[in-house]
Amino acid sequence: MTSRLKTTARMPIAVFGAGAIGRMHIERIQSHPDVCLSGIADPSDAARELAADLNVPWFSDPLALLENTKPEAVIIATPNQTHTSAGLACIARKLPFLVEKPIAHTLESGAQLCRAADTAGVPVMVGHQRRHNPILRRAKALVQQGLLGRPVTATAMATWLKPDEYFQMEWRRKPGGGPILINMIHDIDLLRFLLGEVVSVQAQTSSAIRGFEVEDTASALLRFENGALAALNVSDAAVAPWNWDFAAGEASHYAKQDVDAIFITGTEASITLPQLQIFSFKEKRGWHEPLTQERTPLHRGDPYVAQLTHIRAVAEGHEMPVCSGWDGLQTLRTTLAVHEAARSGQTVQITPA
Repeated sequence: MTSRLKTTARMPIAVFGAGAIGRMHIERIQSHPDVCLSGIADPSDAARELAADLNVPWFSDPLALLENTKPEAVIIATPNQTHTSAGLACIARKLPFLVEKPIAHTLESGAQLCRAADTAGVPVMVGHQRRHNPILRRAKALVQQGLLGRPVTATAMATWLKPDEYFQMEWRRKPGGGPILINMIHDIDLLRFLLGEVVSVQAQTSSAIRGFEVEDTASALLRFENGALAALNVSDAAVAPWNWDFAAGEASHYAKQDVDAIFITGTEASITLPQLQIFSFKEKRGWHEPLTQERTPLHRGDPYVAQLTHIRAVAEGHEMPVCSGWDGLQTLRTTLAVHEAARSGQTVQITPA
């Protein structure tokens, strides 16, 4: 690849949106050796105070930030329906950017963003940060090396209890604010990353526990192009530890649980995540024979820190996006198919992005 930029100091990155995920990015940027914060765009008083505390420029509007500062990359962590307009503003200025998942609030607007970026030659990254976790990178390498043989099944759980105050924000009680688009989308992206493309989806949802307009529980069955089947269960109304966030220990505000949440089987072996337990036969094969269990613990790595390193490398032309705009759009397409399948009661076929 040819180099786009030749920054030698810490690369200035602007952040649009200073909500929970925006603040997480800002916190990592502050201590990162390769990037620095060039400014914050967010209309809230809390964001203005945060910018003052950090001694960086603050603007209520992203366009004003772009016109008055000189970032070399942007992180978009604003509400979903603003992702496309914010991304187009970056593209117009030839600024590489990472947009938080989902890439957009509709498939049409996401495709518009990707086409515009392709035409302008501007790299787009989608914030599926798990792809930067050393655990998932190791699992990806093992699958590519043929550890599983032919993939057969996957089971993924994202079950936990979100507190009542979480739902004080009205959008979290409305369609689009539930655990399918907030939580299950991550497991779908993880399984796509490991196993390849999904070709069809079946699903059911329920709001029986909380009684909101949006689902609190959902189950989905995915069929992959290679023939593997995956069962996904998600609920934000269940007292349970089985989810990637608790098990992987990516964020300090969750108490880490010594459990697995994802189980993948194949014709030669199976693997669990995030503990990376591997089960296989070393001699004779068959259900009467003993399975060997192996585990290789990895040093913990912060995927958000690794993602920032990646943003700079992509902006400078040294790396291709780990999750490109089109890749993130296909994860969104598959996730929205869960809603469609649950509404229709039919199997939904997935077309390529």
